[in-house]
Amino acid sequence: MSSHDVVISGIGLVSSLGEGPDAHWRKLVQPGLEPVLEAARFSPYTVHPLPEIDWNLQIAKRGDQRQMETWQRLGTYAAGMALDDAGIKGNDDLCTTMDMVVAAGGGERDEAVDADILAASESRNDRDVLLNEKLTTELRPTLFLAQLSNLLAGNISIVHKVTGSSRTFMGEEGAGVAAVETAAARIRSGQSTHILVGGAFQTEHSDMLLGYELAGYLHRGRWRPVWQRQGLDGGGVVTGSGSAFLVLEQREHAISRGRKIYAELGPVVSGRAIRRQGELDAEIAALLSQAALPNGELLTISGASGAHAATAAEKSVLDANPAIAARGFSTLTGHMKEAQFPFAVALAALAVERKAAYPAFDAATEKPFNGIPRTVLATAIGYHQFEGMALVNAA
Repeated sequence: MSSHDVVISGIGLVSSLGEGPDAHWRKLVQPGLEPVLEAARFSPYTVHPLPEIDWNLQIAKRGDQRQMETWQRLGTYAAGMALDDAGIKGNDDLCTTMDMVVAAGGGERDEAVDADILAASESRNDRDVLLNEKLTTELRPTLFLAQLSNLLAGNISIVHKVTGSSRTFMGEEGAGVAAVETAAARIRSGQSTHILVGGAFQTEHSDMLLGYELAGYLHRGRWRPVWQRQGLDGGGVVTGSGSAFLVLEQREHAISRGRKIYAELGPVVSGRAIRRQGELDAEIAALLSQAALPNGELLTISGASGAHAATAAEKSVLDANPAIAARGFSTLTGHMKEAQFPFAVALAALAVERKAAYPAFDAATEKPFNGIPRTVLATAIGYHQFEGMALVNAA
C-alpha cells in the first residue's frame, strides 16, 4: 500500500436507468431487470434514452445551460454529481487545484445548418461560395458545424470551478480508456493529487446514429441482450445516452480529507490490435496477462458494445477463463461510446465497495458469481479500434 495509490472517492452516473451510483446499484442488483428502450423514435434502430433530468440541480445558471448542447449538459451534470459525492464541489481550494481529463466526441452537429447547406447546394453550382456564405452567417458561436470537443471540459471548469490542468481525448471507447489511464498515471507519479475524469455521450441525435450506421454497426429489429446479437444481419450495437465521471485521488489525499473511498484503481492497461489481421483475440489475452489477474473467481464488468467482431473476440477470450464471470452492462444501458470505460470502472467500484456481485444481466449467456468481489475487472474493447481494461480492488 502506498500514499500514491489511486483511489476512487467520487462517482457521478447518468443513464437510462437513472441518476447517481445508488440508483444504479439498486436497479442493477435486481435479477431480470428490464432495460429502458426507445424503439419508435429512430426506427429501425433502438436506443436507451436519457431519463428526465432537472439540469438546475448541477447547472444553476440557465444561461450556462443554454450555451451547451445536451451532451455537454449531460457531462457537466454527471461531473457535478461526482464532485458532490467526493465532497469537493464548492471547496475553492480543492477545485482550483484539481486536474481534469475528459473523453469527448466531436459534439452534436447543427443539423438545421447541415440540411440548409445541402438543400441550397441542389440549385447552385458555386458551392465553394455557398459554403462560405453559410459558414459566415449560420454558424453558432463555437465557429464550427459541431460543438467543439474541449467545450465539455471548458463548461465543467466554468460551472464547477475546476481550474487545474485540463486534457481532452477523442476516439470512442479509446478516449475513455486513455482518459482513465492518464489520470491514474498522473496520480501514481505524484503529478496530481486529485483528478476529475470521465465522459458523456448523447445518442438521441440523428448525426450520432449516422456515424455508426455508415459503417454498418447498428443493430436493427427486435432488441436482444448484447451477447446475443452475433450472427444477425446488420450490426450489433445498440447505443445509449449517458455519462460517467470519477474523482480519482492519491490515497493519502483522500484519507487526509476524511473521505469515503469506494475502491482502489489497480493496473490500467491498453492496446491497439491490427484487427484486420485477426490480432484482437491475442491482444485481449495479452492485456489480461498484463493486468495480473488474481486467483479465484473474478467478476468482470464488460463494456462490450455488441459490434460483431469485437464482441465475439472478447467473449471468446473471457469464456476461455473459467474463473471469469462477465456482466455486459450495455445490455441494460446501451453503448455509451466515450463514457463506456469510465462507466465500467464506476460499476466495478460499486461492487467491491458494497461487497456484492451483480446478478447476470443476461441469464442465458452469463455465468453466476458466488463469492464476494474483492477485485473486479473492467473492460472496454472498442467497437472498431482500441482496447483497454483495469482492475478495481477493495480499498
